[in-house]
Amino acid sequence: MSYDPVRPAGRLLLTPEDKEAPARARRLHGLGLGERPEPALDAFADRLAEVTGAPYAMVNFLDEYGQFFAGLHVPAVRPVLVDADGTKPELGRRLARDHGFCPHVVVRRKALVLEDVSDYPRFAGNPVVDEFGIRSYLGAPLVDRGGMVLGTVCVADVEPRPWGKSGLETIKSAAAELVARVERMEADGLPL
Repeated sequence: MSYDPVRPAGRLLLTPEDKEAPARARRLHGLGLGERPEPALDAFADRLAEVTGAPYAMVNFLDEYGQFFAGLHVPAVRPVLVDADGTKPELGRRLARDHGFCPHVVVRRKALVLEDVSDYPRFAGNPVVDEFGIRSYLGAPLVDRGGMVLGTVCVADVEPRPWGKSGLETIKSAAAELVARVERMEADGLPL
């Protein structure tokens, strides 16, 4: 892993190096994923949010430069957070690589459960904590049949959450289901 030494705000930036990003970007481009919102993936994220009771759910594809939420569920009423400059950040479809926890899931190649990010110094200083108020996270990698991590499925909350074993099983099952759908799409030309 390599680390950028210091963010302009003075925080350590602990984003892991992702050596597979260029190959992943080519694979995603070949699949037609990760470049535009996908209604089927938005529906998938909506269902994942409903099943877990989380206000945020995402299907996230990562490349060398950032993250793209091809599937996104956000709460109808969002917490009001104001940056030091008076702006209100909005979670959109794109996010920098140093924001959030999905880059860690991709590089680790396994699920990540953060019931309260403030319990983990490595994650507590992540920009999504201050900018969007994220306090808990549950994510799993989308690993295809060839062993490539395509991205993640994840949920997040603005409150600490005891995701527990059932949450971990749910997110891993959702990841497996989505990978199977992507592979069917690729093999049979079926829509997601």
